[in-house]
Amino acid sequence: MEDFVTQIIVISGSHRPGSQSLKVSKVFKASLMERDSVSDVSVLDLADQTLPLWGMDENQGQISQVDIAELKKNIAAATGFVIVCPEWHGMVPAALKNFFLHFSGGELAHKPALLTAVSSGIGGAYPISELRASSYKNSRICYLPEHLIVRNVESVLNENSALDNGNHKSLMERLEFCVDLLVEYVNAFKRIRDSEVVSTKRFKNGM
Repeated sequence: MEDFVTQIIVISGSHRPGSQSLKVSKVFKASLMERDSVSDVSVLDLADQTLPLWGMDENQGQISQVDIAELKKNIAAATGFVIVCPEWHGMVPAALKNFFLHFSGGELAHKPALLTAVSSGIGGAYPISELRASSYKNSRICYLPEHLIVRNVESVLNENSALDNGNHKSLMERLEFCVDLLVEYVNAFKRIRDSEVVSTKRFKNGM
């Protein structure tokens, strides 16, 4: 029996280069890499991987069809995800919504994902609610019941600790808890995916 390879992709859902979401994503990557049971961790920055708008000319994006095919292959090989989403005007950014439209062909199906919202202020709840309500139907991604909201993001999780406020320590403790939980879900969901019950041949789309 082959060893189970744990591959986790952290998706930075902002299409702004050098975003706070990317900063948070890198913290998640570093934390995940400390776990002995995690084989591989990568960050997918949607600011670098500009997908064409779903349903329109596929040549309008900044990555080629070959790159999209390779991206689908990598996502399909992943066993779990962290979705880091900024709150823009109380909404999920267009790039992240577009991502879910592109990858609803089974690549994300029956794989656990930890939702993390990012806010420059005291918000962050709206994107969590939106993603739980609308992004799972055809992708069949499975969000953990636990999630993380990073508020006042400029004041926490910085490489320069002098920029962090008093909430940094408690936030890191919560982040580490979420990472441990995700890893356990990743290991448990392998059995679900290996079963024939999750086949989408009969019912391609969710309800």
